[in-house]
Amino acid sequence: MDYIDVALKYGGFTSLDRVYLARQLEDLTDSQKLAFITPPPSVINAYFAELYQKKSPQAATDYYLTLSKRFNLFIEHPSFREEKPFVRLNLSGKAFGFAYQNDRELARVFAEEYEPITPHLLFEIAQIFPHYKVFVKEEVIWMKPLAIDEGSLTAVETSYLLTDLAESAEWVRVSGLNQEEVIELVSHYQGQAYYAWSGRTAIVYLQQ
Repeated sequence: MDYIDVALKYGGFTSLDRVYLARQLEDLTDSQKLAFITPPPSVINAYFAELYQKKSPQAATDYYLTLSKRFNLFIEHPSFREEKPFVRLNLSGKAFGFAYQNDRELARVFAEEYEPITPHLLFEIAQIFPHYKVFVKEEVIWMKPLAIDEGSLTAVETSYLLTDLAESAEWVRVSGLNQEEVIELVSHYQGQAYYAWSGRTAIVYLQQ
């Protein structure tokens, strides 16, 4: 790895820092070099927010995933002790963060203080990251890209006015403009639930 090139491209350094970086890095081990050029949380969060607002949620997460790969920011148990930088989130006025677990784009969402995991919280995360599916396993919130064959789903008639139901051999999809209706209909099904968002529509996919 060319640490100077990586620092200039991803670490928030500029070409004016090239000589300084060369002098600072020359006597360091590889792990020390990586730690030195890793951008601080303030820089990562500022770039993330700018990309999110000016480009798209996916552009922002692509940036953070690339950083995580380049600077080995993957961490199994992220927390606000901030052993490694992470992206901060404000969810209903509460402090949360997210960090990638691996290069397959599996991310863990975590709170600064204990917060109960509710469907409304999961929908809020899905609204922020509409290109991901949000799910819970063992009381931990996760999100990842997940391709679902929408063409295999067949509409099923229900008595709900604002909520649609569709099923296939592998999936059940519940979607609607009213979160409460969606949540109520989902309660009649079993299986791993994946929360998603599209436009103004709340969506839950249940894996059968």
